[in-house]
Amino acid sequence: MTRNQFIEAGGQPIVYVRQVTPEEMPDELRGATAPLYAVHDAEGNRLALTPDRRIAFALARRNDMTPVSVH
Repeated sequence: MTRNQFIEAGGQPIVYVRQVTPEEMPDELRGATAPLYAVHDAEGNRLALTPDRRIAFALARRNDMTPVSVH
């Protein structure tokens, strides 16, 4: 089943939420002291960065995706 067929059948794509290490932060955010959380698609592409884990989950749900936590 393709991704489009899955979505057309009512399924929601799964995205992964995890904390970003300082080394993984974009250059413009490298000095940040607060943790950041990334939302990644199934292929590992970063879709978003947020300052709060709850925001990352809410963002995914608002965009019709199912978030899961990755450690």
